[in-house]
Amino acid sequence: MEIVFLGTGGGRWNLISQARRTGGFRINGSIAIHVDPGPGALIACHDFRQDPRKVGLLVVTHNHIDHVNDAGVIAEAMSGFALEKKGWLIGSRSVILGDEKGDRGISSYHMGALARVIVAKPGKKISIAVNGKKASLTPTRTKHDDKTGIGFVLEMDGQSLGYTSDTEYFYGISDQYRGCDVLIANNLKAKKDGVPGHLFTSHTIRLFQEAQPKLGIITHLGMRLIRAGAEKEAKKIQKASGVRTIAAKDGMRVDLAAFKTNG
Repeated sequence: MEIVFLGTGGGRWNLISQARRTGGFRINGSIAIHVDPGPGALIACHDFRQDPRKVGLLVVTHNHIDHVNDAGVIAEAMSGFALEKKGWLIGSRSVILGDEKGDRGISSYHMGALARVIVAKPGKKISIAVNGKKASLTPTRTKHDDKTGIGFVLEMDGQSLGYTSDTEYFYGISDQYRGCDVLIANNLKAKKDGVPGHLFTSHTIRLFQEAQPKLGIITHLGMRLIRAGAEKEAKKIQKASGVRTIAAKDGMRVDLAAFKTNG
C-alpha cells in the first residue's frame, strides 16, 4: 500500500487560511481509497496526480466540513461522472443519514450514483469487494463533537492501517489499533489547551506506546503546531513512545512496503 497525503492541516485557522491543505489522503493498493476529502480535495488530487476517477472506496469519518466538503465531487468522479452505478461509500451515521439537526455531508444524488453506501458502526467489520479486489475495514470508536464519528482499521494487501480521525484520548482507544503496521493520528495540538475532542502530543505518545504500530504518522496539524515545527514534534513523539514517527506533509507519499517517504 501507498499513502498519499492530499492535505495535512487541521483546525479552524488552518481551514480558512489553507496554510496546509485539507484534502484528506489517498490509500493506493488493490483498491484506491480516498479518506476525508475536505475543502480542496479535488484540486489536490490533480496537483498530486491522484486521479479521482480511479477511487473505488470513499471513506468519510464524520460530518465536519474539513472532512466532508469535497465528498460529493469525489463521489461524482468515482461513479463515472455520476453516470455509472459504481464505487463504495463508508461513512458515519451523521454523514450518510444526517446529524441531530438533519444536516448531512453528501447529497442523495451523489450517494445514489454509488454501488454501495454503508453506515459505519464501530467494531463491525465491513468486507469490501470492488472490481474483484477485496479488503476489510473495521470502524473504530472516537470521542469528538460528532458523536457518530469513526476512525478505522483497514486490512488490504496483507497490511493493516489504522486511522484515528478526530478524537481525544480515552480509555480503550489504543486497543482498537494494536497490531497495525501503520497508525495515522490526527494530532492537532502540541499541548493540551482545554478544548476537547482532539489529540495532542502527550496523548499521541501514550497512544503509540500502547498500540505499538510499526510506523506512526501525525497529520491534521493545527497552526500552532505547524509554526512550532511538525517534524520536531514527530521526533518528540518517537523518542518518548519508541515508535518510529513521521510528520505528514502535503503531497507526501509513504510506501508501506518499505516505509519509504517521498515528498
